[in-house]
Amino acid sequence: MPLNWKNVVEKYGEGFEVPTIRGGKTVSITHVDNDAIHIKKGTIWKATLQRANLEKGVELIETGVISRDPGLFVEDYMIYVAHERASSVAHILRDLGFLDKTETFSIRGC
Repeated sequence: MPLNWKNVVEKYGEGFEVPTIRGGKTVSITHVDNDAIHIKKGTIWKATLQRANLEKGVELIETGVISRDPGLFVEDYMIYVAHERASSVAHILRDLGFLDKTETFSIRGC
């Protein structure tokens, strides 16, 4: 199932607090536009998650190139897609149902 950007805009467009995979915290989405999801952590940092990268990440999940395990996803995303707040991307894609709901870290087989 590809990333449906219309659904992303409907869910997060006006801002949203996405629960983190562990730790009981949230990722603050400030808004979504046609090109990106904009996030921030208080006054410490702001970042932009590019739509093209998110779509490529989901495509690689769906084709089995990138793991659905959130812990492994972060490393895979940085290797195959972008070095762009991969852990924040994991929280968001998990919330959208693309990653497993596990809170543990899996060891990759040799």
